Amino acid sequence: MEERLNALLALALRHHASDIHFTRRYDDFMIEMRIGEKIYPVKGKPGDYRLLRYLQYLANLDIGNLLRPQTGQFEWTLKDHNLSLRFALIHELHLDNGVLRILDDQLELDENHLSMIKSQNDFFEKMIAQRMGLFICCGPTGSGKTTTLYTLLKKAKGKKIFTIEDPVEVHYDDFMQISVNEGTGILMDGAIKQVLRHDPDIIMIGEIRDETTAKMAIRAANTGHLVITSLHAGTSLLAIERLLELGVEKGQLENVLLGIATQRLLKRPDSDEKVVIYETLDRGVLLRYLAGESVKGQFFSLEDSLNYAYKKGQIASFQSESLL
Repeated sequence: MEERLNALLALALRHHASDIHFTRRYDDFMIEMRIGEKIYPVKGKPGDYRLLRYLQYLANLDIGNLLRPQTGQFEWTLKDHNLSLRFALIHELHLDNGVLRILDDQLELDENHLSMIKSQNDFFEKMIAQRMGLFICCGPTGSGKTTTLYTLLKKAKGKKIFTIEDPVEVHYDDFMQISVNEGTGILMDGAIKQVLRHDPDIIMIGEIRDETTAKMAIRAANTGHLVITSLHAGTSLLAIERLLELGVEKGQLENVLLGIATQRLLKRPDSDEKVVIYETLDRGVLLRYLAGESVKGQFFSLEDSLNYAYKKGQIASFQSESLL
């Protein structure tokens, strides 16, 4: 199993996959990889079904309590590359679904030139220089949101920075990183409350997933701290609607919202290298939107950025084909 797992991880790294999916339905077993926004099938081999049990062992899951969804994390060395991996499993009588997340994806961003568009780089410089307020990075799974947030944090020299993540994806000596862990009783709201007592300059909340986290992020931004976080939303304007659905009041957003960036991770032409394409909305545009005004044409939309990148020869579409 070790050899097969090494082969799958090598393939995932080569194609910059963020997740490897393992699905068992009755006697059928399927492996897939997420690359950007798409899922690609991987050609199977005899005995692949044993990977589920092997990964349960590596992630130290409770084999005797598989009826409860479980998540575990472990380290893995592939040649000279050290990987942090997270394995999540849902088990039913005739179905197993496991997802292996590669936490330290090989995507690297230039902290001084996140975007190929100067106005967007100026936007990011402005966001991380703020003393208080809320900045949100949006996008689908595997679009590089966490990498963008870490890259911004590395620009904040001389600041006291705390990150609260579920779990910590990449370890940095310059930040105080807290990993949310239900098993040890460290929950998101409690972690945020504790961090606020440690005089932080910047708080990174890995992801807003529920009402409690959304309201705690607003509270932290309202108490004189810069809060940066991520949210699953297709566009920046949809991110506002998502926050309102989570119970955040419009007036609260008007008080603290600094900016929103939405991103996509796409393949460069004739290469497996990836490039991140952004949509950025500053505070002025967001306030007009919250006031009910039309903001069409008042910002560089994701569609505008994608068209610009395509015309500049920076991006190409993935071809739908099987891996291996």
